[in-house]
Amino acid sequence: MPFSPLVRRAFDPGRPLLDITHTDLAWIMEAVVTHAVDLGALDPKAEPTVVRGLLARHAESSVALEHGVAIPHCYLGEGPAEPMVIFTRLAQPVNLGAPDGVPTRFLFVLLGPPGAPDGHLDTLMHVARMASDDELRYQLGEARDDVALAAAVDAWVARCEACAEEPAAPADDGLAFTGRFAGGLRADVARKRAGYKADLRDGLHPKSFSATLFLLFACLAPAVTFGGLMGVFTGGAIGVVEMLVATAVGGVVFALTAGQPLVVLGGIGPLLIFTGILFQLSQDLGLPFLPTYAWVGLWTGLFLLILAVTDASALMRHFTRFTNEIFSVLMSLIFVYEAVRAIAGLFAQAGGAVHHDTALLTLLLALGTYLVGAQLAQMRRSRYLNHTIREFLSDFGPAIAMALMTALALSLSAVHLPSLEAPASLGTTSGRPWWVDPFAAPRWVWAAAALPALLAALLIAVNQNITGRLMNAPEHRLVRGPGYHLDLAVVGVLVAAASLFGLPWLTAATVRSLAHLRALASTEEQVLDGAVKAHITHVRETRLTGLAIHLLIGGSLALLSLFHLIPMAVLYGLFLYMGFMSLAGVQFVERLLLWPMDPARYPGSHYIRRVPLGAVHRFTAVQLVALAGLFYTVAFAPQGLRLLFPLFIVLLVPLRRLLDRAFAPAHLLALDGPSTPDDEVEHWAG
Repeated sequence: MPFSPLVRRAFDPGRPLLDITHTDLAWIMEAVVTHAVDLGALDPKAEPTVVRGLLARHAESSVALEHGVAIPHCYLGEGPAEPMVIFTRLAQPVNLGAPDGVPTRFLFVLLGPPGAPDGHLDTLMHVARMASDDELRYQLGEARDDVALAAAVDAWVARCEACAEEPAAPADDGLAFTGRFAGGLRADVARKRAGYKADLRDGLHPKSFSATLFLLFACLAPAVTFGGLMGVFTGGAIGVVEMLVATAVGGVVFALTAGQPLVVLGGIGPLLIFTGILFQLSQDLGLPFLPTYAWVGLWTGLFLLILAVTDASALMRHFTRFTNEIFSVLMSLIFVYEAVRAIAGLFAQAGGAVHHDTALLTLLLALGTYLVGAQLAQMRRSRYLNHTIREFLSDFGPAIAMALMTALALSLSAVHLPSLEAPASLGTTSGRPWWVDPFAAPRWVWAAAALPALLAALLIAVNQNITGRLMNAPEHRLVRGPGYHLDLAVVGVLVAAASLFGLPWLTAATVRSLAHLRALASTEEQVLDGAVKAHITHVRETRLTGLAIHLLIGGSLALLSLFHLIPMAVLYGLFLYMGFMSLAGVQFVERLLLWPMDPARYPGSHYIRRVPLGAVHRFTAVQLVALAGLFYTVAFAPQGLRLLFPLFIVLLVPLRRLLDRAFAPAHLLALDGPSTPDDEVEHWAG
C-alpha cells in the first residue's frame, strides 16, 4: 500500500513541531494549533474553536495509541479547508491514557473538514503502522532536526516498500555452512567492515558514558576475584596482575577487531578450574607449569582458528532456546552463588576469625548495593522527578549504588571490612619474567599438550558461541549482524598470545556481556493490567564502550594501591545485581515462576495460550533438572568432573532432540521457538 502523502508532508522542512516542554494537554494543543496558524494552514479566527474541538475529542475518548503515540484529531467546518497532519514531539512523555499504559511522546495531530471519512481512516491507519515500528520510533525520538526526521521516515517507507515488493528473506544469523575455506570468517569481516564507522560513531552518546562507568567495575571486580583465585590454584604463577593485564589488553584488541563488540571478555569459572587442574597435573608429572601451559594455550589457539575457518560455529544452529536459556541462567546463578558463598563464609567465621559486626555490615552493604542499583535502574517508570533526571538515575544506577555504599563503608571505619586485594605495584605475581619460554618444557609435552587443548578449545568455543547467540537474540534488536567466526578467530589469537606471557585465557563473559548490552539499550515500558516489562527498542552497537572500559582497566594498573578502598561487600552486591538482572526476561525463569502462581493469575503469554499447562510444566522441569546438573558440575563436583563441563553443555543438544518424542511439534515451537511471536501479550513485571 502506498504511503500516505498527507502523513509524509507532516515531515517536510519547517512543519514538525519538536520538543514542546508543556505537560498540560490544553497548552500542548494550543501550541500545535498556533503552529498550524503560523504555517498558514489555518485561519487565526478558527484557532479557539479547533483547540476546543481537539480537547473535546480527547475528553470523549483517549486519542492515545500504544507505543507512546497519540492521534488527536478534529474535523470542523471552521478548520482547514484541506486535511493536514502536524507531527509533534514532546520534550518528555505525558500520560494520555494509552491502552498499554505507556506515556505519550509523539502526537500526529490531524485537522480537516468534516467530510471525507475514508481519508481520515486512511491517515489513522498509516500513523498506526508507523507507531508499531520500534526502530522508527527510536529514530523519531533521537532526531535533532527536521532533516533527520524526514530521513528517518523516508528510510522506513523504503524499508516497507522493499518488504512489500519482495518476499521477506530469512534473516542471516551468521550460522550457515558456506562450503568455502574461511567462508563464514570472510563474511563476518565484510559485514563488520561495512558498519565499522557506525560502530564508533554510535558510541558518542551519554549512554556510552554510563555503560562504561558501570561495566568498568563490573569487569574489574571479577578480574581481581578470579585473578586472586587463580593465584591460589597455580601457586602464584598466574595471579591478579596477570588477570588485569590480560583483561585490559585482550579487551582492547577484542573491542577493535571483534565481530560482536558488545561481548565482554573475561575469566570464567570453568576455565579457572581447567587451569588449576593443569597446574596440578604439571606438579604431579614434574613438569614446569608455565611452559606446559604455553603449549596447551598454543594448541588451543590453533584449534580455535581451525574452528573459525571451517565454519564450525554453524553447529550452533543445533543449540536452541532450550540450551541457551539453561546456559544463561547458569552463568547468572554462578554470580549470585559466588556472592552468597562469600557472605555466608563470613557469617560462618563470625565470633572467631571474623567479628560479628564485619559479617553483618558486609551483608547490609551487599544488599544495599543490589537494592539501590535495582531500584534506580527502574526509575524510568517512576512517576516522580522529570524525564531527564529519571533517565540519568536509571542509566547510572549501579554506579551510584556502588559510590553510596562505598562512602557508607568508609564512614563506618570502626568496623573492619575485607577490601579488594591487589598487589601494591605492577609486576608478575611471582616476580618471574613476563615472557614464557615454551621450549623449556620437555619435547614430548609439545605434542601431548594437544590433548588437554582439545577440551579447552571446546569449552571456549561453546561458551563464546552461546554467549554470542544470546547477545544476538531477536528481542535484542541488533541490526549489524553477528560475527561468530570472527570472534572465535580473535579469541584464538588472544589465547595463543596470552599463553606465551603466562596470562590467563579469556572468553566471552556471559553475564557481563548481557549487562553491557542492556546498559546500551533504549527501552519502552509495556504495561498491562498493572504489570510492567521493559521492551528493548534499540541498542547502540558500539566499539567505544568496550574500548574505554578496558583502557580504564589498563589505567587502573597504575592505581593498584587504591584498590583497598573498595569494600568486597560492595562488589558482592554488584555480583548480585548482575546475576539477578540478567535473569529478567528469560522465558525459562518466567515459566518457573508459574509453579507457585495461582493459575487464575497466569499471564497471557503465547506459550500458555498455545500449549497445555501440563506440557509447559514438564518442559520447564526438564530444563530445571539439566540446570541443576550443570550447576552441581561447576560448583560442587570433583575437579576432574568439572573438567568435563563443556561436554555436558554439548549433551544438552541430544537431550533436546529427545524431547521431540515427548512433546507435540506445535508445542515445542511455542516453548522453544527462536523468538517471541509478534502477537505476544506480555504480562510480566520487569
